[in-house]
Amino acid sequence: MVCWGGFMRKVERQYIVDEKGGKVAVIIPIDEFEELLEDLHDLAVIAERRDEPTVSFEEVKKRLKSRGLL
Repeated sequence: MVCWGGFMRKVERQYIVDEKGGKVAVIIPIDEFEELLEDLHDLAVIAERRDEPTVSFEEVKKRLKSRGLL
């Protein structure tokens, strides 16, 4: 089981083993792989923006309204 986006999922996986039976690689369905890549990208963006100042919810609403988006 793996937790993605707050939801527990059963991850289907297969292993590639060496001649001694040691796991050397894993095979997962492409949709799960793409979700993992997306999660990694999101985490990288969060890490890059860690030191940026925060903006209050009220300020975000104000900015959206001024742009006609809310």
